[in-house]
Order: sequence, then C-alpha cells, then structure tokens
Amino acid sequence: MYKYIAQAWRNKSREAEEVTRQRKVLWRKQYAIVRIDNPSRLDRAHALGYKAKQGYAILRSRVRRGGLRRPNPKRGRRQAHSGVTRYSPAKGMRLIAEERVAKRFPNMEVLNSYYVGEDGVYKWFEVILVDPHHPSIRSDSDINWICDETQKGRVFRGLTSAGKRMRAKPKDQQQTRFLRNQNA
Repeated sequence: MYKYIAQAWRNKSREAEEVTRQRKVLWRKQYAIVRIDNPSRLDRAHALGYKAKQGYAILRSRVRRGGLRRPNPKRGRRQAHSGVTRYSPAKGMRLIAEERVAKRFPNMEVLNSYYVGEDGVYKWFEVILVDPHHPSIRSDSDINWICDETQKGRVFRGLTSAGKRMRAKPKDQQQTRFLRNQNA
C-alpha cells in the first residue's frame, strides 16, 4: 500500500494538484506550528519511524522561504567586502522547522521530519515527535532507545537526519581541500 501512496505523491494527477493547492490555502491561514491527527504523507512518516499509537505526535511546521541573505549596506564599501554575497546559512530549512517544534514541545524529542509542500512564501514540513516518558514508548523495543539520557535535545545537537546533513564530516572536508589544491 505504501508503495502506491509514494507513487501517487510523485506523479500527481490534476485532481491531486487541486487538493494540495486547497490545502496550502488552509495551511497559510493556520499558525506556524500546528498539531495534526494523521500524517499527510503516511508512507514517508512510516518510513521515518512513525507509528499510530500513543506517545507519537505529528506537527506541521511552516518556515518562511528565501535566500536568507544579509541586508545590503547602504554605502561605504564594495559589495565583495560587505558580506552580502557568497553568504549561505549553516542550517537547512527542515532543521529550522525541527528546532522550532522542539522549542514549542520541550518534553518531547524530535524523531525525524519530512517535506509536505511549499508555495511562493512558505515551506511546510511535518515533524514526528516522540514522548520519551510515555509507558508505551518505554515498553516498545523499536523506539525505546530515544528514552536514553544521551538523546535529550537531539535536534539541537544535529542528531536528526536534517542535522546530520548540516554537520560537515572531516573526511569530506579533507577531500574538498585536496580537490581544491589539485585544481589550483
């Protein structure tokens, strides 16, 4: 079943496009972080560890799109020295969405997140939260690793998949440096 849900998400029909457009109109009017009953992308949520039982929560987070460029100084220096160009943020939008949700729900831990849509102004992500103190989570051998003390604040330490993408690996940095020296 999940294969067909994923296929429908990739190859949207005209009716599905209209439904997602209407959803985005509603999402724009809602708050930036909204708790929802069921995931919009059931296949993606289950692939990332979601289970439809107590102790799990799904939240939709809205993040403003944009290049996140610094404001341009009015006068007095060249653009190359002003720090406006060649500026890229250290975090991705999905990680920003996860962190905002984690701040709103400090008693729960972020398991993972996934993309659900975007328009001209916003991007939406659904974040899977787990309550590490809930008895059904503690007794479930698949997920009780999140109850360890070492998992506290995992989203702020880059331990989710969006955070791991942000963290640079030293080996990759060495390879990049080596390739730069080769090309020079």
